[in-house]
Amino acid sequence: MRISVSSDMEEPVARLLVGELRRRGHEVREHGALRPGADPQWAVCSEAAAQDVAHGAADQAVVCCWTGTGASIAANKVPGVRAALCTDAATAEGARRWNDANVLALSLRLTSAAVLTEILDAWFAAEPSRDPEDVRNVARVGRLDAVRQGS
Repeated sequence: MRISVSSDMEEPVARLLVGELRRRGHEVREHGALRPGADPQWAVCSEAAAQDVAHGAADQAVVCCWTGTGASIAANKVPGVRAALCTDAATAEGARRWNDANVLALSLRLTSAAVLTEILDAWFAAEPSRDPEDVRNVARVGRLDAVRQGS
């Protein structure tokens, strides 16, 4: 899978994330503080990773900042992106299952190596729900993107 990763800071958990994704066999595209010369501001690098998903350059993305909040807000401004701030495995699993989230947002402050592994395990193991109610909700979110774009 092609995964874009952004971080606004060169924190150990961000580098661990990149390494873990590669270890799992994913192709990683780095943004922000993870790529020399790139703009590390959370709004800029989170948008760049989210744009990769929206335009098909990546299948999913993981965006990181100190709390994860700013990264998730910036990513969610990109039409077609459903970013979820996850601090534990249960939230990550639910975000993939019920919300068909395609961008994982992480807190550089809260995410330990052990928690990171648990979150990634849950994220990649979960499949989007086929329950009609869940499908309708995800479709409604897609329509909100169209309204925001003026369609």
